[in-house]
Amino acid sequence: MSDSPDVSRAVVTPVRVVIALCLLAPFVALLWVGSYAKTDPAFAGIPFFYWYQMLWVIISTALTMTAYQLWRRDQRARAAARTQDGGASE
Repeated sequence: MSDSPDVSRAVVTPVRVVIALCLLAPFVALLWVGSYAKTDPAFAGIPFFYWYQMLWVIISTALTMTAYQLWRRDQRARAAARTQDGGASE
């Protein structure tokens, strides 16, 4: 009907909300310094302040990997849907 090209708009889906939460969690956990600014409980002689931050390095890596995998799956699903819609309308 119109000659304007289709503009794909950003859509908020549950998967994208999970991705955002995976990427936001480390920031919230580490920027809220008052929650871990203490020495007890110590782990293997290391004060809580230090081992908590080092633990978040590992957790952040896992959350970032999870977000990336979810993003790739979401992009593949969107591309497949676009291909199906494009083939059906022609």
